[in-house]
Amino acid sequence: MKIVSIAIALIAVAAATPASAQGACQPGTYRAADGDFVVLVPSPAVPEPGLRYHFRDGRRGATNEAGAPLACDGGAVSVGGRAWMRIAFRETPATFDSVETKLTGMLIEPPGADPRRPLVVMVHGSERSSPIGGLYGYAMAAQGLSVFVYDKRGTGASEGEYTQNFELLATDAAKALDTARRMAAGRFGRAGFFGGSQGGWVAPRAATLTKADFVAVGFGLVASPIEEDREQMVSEVRAAGLGADAEALVGRLSKATATLLLSNFAQGYAELDAVRREMAGKPWAAKVEGEYSGAMARLSDAELRRIGRARFDNLELIWNYDAVAVLRKLDTPLLWVLAGEDREAPIETTRGALMDLAAAGKPVDVYLFPETDHGMWEYVQHPDGSRDVTRLTDGYLKLLGDWIKGDVAGRYGRAEHLTGKR
Repeated sequence: MKIVSIAIALIAVAAATPASAQGACQPGTYRAADGDFVVLVPSPAVPEPGLRYHFRDGRRGATNEAGAPLACDGGAVSVGGRAWMRIAFRETPATFDSVETKLTGMLIEPPGADPRRPLVVMVHGSERSSPIGGLYGYAMAAQGLSVFVYDKRGTGASEGEYTQNFELLATDAAKALDTARRMAAGRFGRAGFFGGSQGGWVAPRAATLTKADFVAVGFGLVASPIEEDREQMVSEVRAAGLGADAEALVGRLSKATATLLLSNFAQGYAELDAVRREMAGKPWAAKVEGEYSGAMARLSDAELRRIGRARFDNLELIWNYDAVAVLRKLDTPLLWVLAGEDREAPIETTRGALMDLAAAGKPVDVYLFPETDHGMWEYVQHPDGSRDVTRLTDGYLKLLGDWIKGDVAGRYGRAEHLTGKR
């Protein structure tokens, strides 16, 4: 990337001119004198030549929309009338082999060669999109971290088949950290992982396969995929104002579908039929989804026997994965950040497991951001219960950066610190 010099006169013009009248913004990360930053990246949701912007405090939007809080001209960015300078990251492409598969990555390093700078490997969630060129890598690097991002197997430029096998993905993540260590030799200090969402299953497992000095997790689960499905349905019936009978019924539904999954769809049909009979006539039952149980309940036994495995069990998911057992093996410092109103990964079981691990003396640091959904998104909730996300919650990105640097201090938005020491 090139560093663009900005004349004082140009800054003044950019500050006085509406964003819609400016020249096109250039992708990159721009930093203020006080350390604040904004990441500009292309997005399918933003018509060209606009870019998606993300500020450190979580504000996001399109550079070409009315009222955008920044202005661009000739590669320059101004915010509030002041120039924010583009960070000249060192970006080094990489390929590495893992389990006979070639994976593609990118090492992003801030300017300079600080031998104490932390190095973090980004372990992404279940998405199939490439993280290379995305928000998180640059948001971490803008806070003084060296960052290695890579395309999971079967996504982006990486070879292999897409999978959700946590153990295989953890092997890939461990290889990624080994690769990043070699590439950044002499230019980093402590090194470890950050995992978001499904990465919360993968990153801790990876830390048992290679040397890691820390693991950070955002909106992940310390529960199995089966438990996730059950908790999602419980969350749904609670949101609908239903009582204990409805919670017990979706619990039985989850147990029946779990039997199907764990038996490769050979057993569990009688149990599922019994639940279907109980659900019949209950208007709310048609709206229950969970992760997969709602869809299974709406298929006939004949359909499940014919297409059940192909539709629901085609990604090598370890349905009864024991996340607690993995964390018990770790003595590595662990940060876990919870979204207080997470519908996709409800936090009840996870929070309890983390509290137990902390009480047992494990180095677990837990933060909770209230009124946030999966992804640490703040939202507006409509009368029908649907939600529209608005922004990444303030303090989340800064907390990740500071914790990985070992420099946590002060408040992080509305975060509640549940365990650990500052």
